[in-house]
Amino acid sequence: MGEILMIMIGAILAENFVFTRFLGIYPFLAVSEKPSAVIASSATMTFVMTVSAAATWIIYHKLLVPYELEYLRTLAFALIIAALVQLIELSIKKYFAGLHKTIGAYLPLMAMNCAVLGAAFINIDSEYSFVNAVLFGLFAAIGFTLATVIFAGVRERLYFSEPPSAFKGIPIALVTAGLIAMAFAGFQNIEISKLFS
Repeated sequence: MGEILMIMIGAILAENFVFTRFLGIYPFLAVSEKPSAVIASSATMTFVMTVSAAATWIIYHKLLVPYELEYLRTLAFALIIAALVQLIELSIKKYFAGLHKTIGAYLPLMAMNCAVLGAAFINIDSEYSFVNAVLFGLFAAIGFTLATVIFAGVRERLYFSEPPSAFKGIPIALVTAGLIAMAFAGFQNIEISKLFS
């Protein structure tokens, strides 16, 4: 149980994909401008990252490692994630047309999102078991959601503020993201293992 809590706190706070690993920045900046889109994008990211963490772990350990094809993992993971996102999009479009109208625009972004691919690589490099790899994918996506929700709230407040003209628009958003990232950096010095021993 302690290991799962370490993965959870690490993926959500200490090693947040957006604020400490700087992965998934484009959807983070694009979606956070519209608070209504945050939930749909975050739900999509959570589902895609969790399922792709499971799929890439299985392919790596059951296909690439036994046949000594580990050097093909980048290509294999990219193809798996793209195919998985396409399959998810087709399924949602066929069976949940209303849901597809809400999140359909965000699915192609997930296929080429470096956060999804990064989660797959981190799972392999960290030598997680299958369950821990899936949990890491889930918690990393929750961390992405947390970052996006926080930033969407801040950007909504910035919309009504009057920053100096040089900072209007994207510059103030990037400065704000940097300040939030500095706050999240404080979680990196926590020795999580000591909390649960």
